[in-house]
Amino acid sequence: MSTAITWPKKTRELHSHHIDSTIWNDLKFRPDDIIIATYAKSGTTWMQQIVAQMMHNGDPDLAVAEMSPWLDLRVPPKDVKLPLVEAQTHRRILKTHLPVDALVYSPQAKYIYIGRDGRDVMWSMYHHHANGNQAYYEALNDTPGRVGPPLLPPPADIREYWLEWMEKDGYPFWSFWENIRSWWQIRELPNLLLIHFSDLKRDMPGEMRRIARFLDIPIDESRWPDIVEYCTFDWMKQNATKTVPLGGAFWDGGAETFINKGVNGRWMDTLTAEDSAAYEARAVKELGAECARWLMTGKNTLSGH
Repeated sequence: MSTAITWPKKTRELHSHHIDSTIWNDLKFRPDDIIIATYAKSGTTWMQQIVAQMMHNGDPDLAVAEMSPWLDLRVPPKDVKLPLVEAQTHRRILKTHLPVDALVYSPQAKYIYIGRDGRDVMWSMYHHHANGNQAYYEALNDTPGRVGPPLLPPPADIREYWLEWMEKDGYPFWSFWENIRSWWQIRELPNLLLIHFSDLKRDMPGEMRRIARFLDIPIDESRWPDIVEYCTFDWMKQNATKTVPLGGAFWDGGAETFINKGVNGRWMDTLTAEDSAAYEARAVKELGAECARWLMTGKNTLSGH
């Protein structure tokens, strides 16, 4: 790769009830590492499934959640998690919800960033949060090392949750706008591919082939129908214990609850026209018109990838 490229540098750490960004400081990168990044609830688990199934030529028994850990999740602690990651012998698929400036960015690795309209993200986040059980809260709040306030149960009214999420930029999790903005700003890097949730919904097989080309994963055409099948929402929901972190033990209803619907637009019956207009205006202000349009519609036409 050209020495003229200015690679991102880590400038800060992020800590919360969920996150400990310091684990990236100690990771020994490998030349073929794959990093899947999102704000959260943007298709992360889906992308982990897609990459793993293509990489392993369609295997219905893959325990993708185990083989592709969320590295900056502080549960289990990094002194437990990092040796497990270092011991992996297959091509690693690591997950992050960090903005670029809190991540160690390797020129060697390949990165996939998934975008999704913030209204759809938050609707999925509310479902995820509202179904958390006692084990979920105990793990996040009581594991030693938490920085900042504990995670509390959400209000019963989803619109109230939305308004607070907007007002406090991602509350009670982490900043939405800085996450999107930081990855959009480096979109021209040769080892980063931007994918949109809506594009995956529109043409999953086509997007899968684009991802395979980017990651240099050869496709066995005789296995392709099975590979695609194992990446559908229906198949993932029916086999959720293999694809969901900890087999879904942290959510009422189990792993199937984690996968949920995988649909967009559920907010339309709840948010007012003013709510929606306020979000769209905020997106343009925070991200600029081009990024805001991409985040809302997908239709990724970025050149070079």
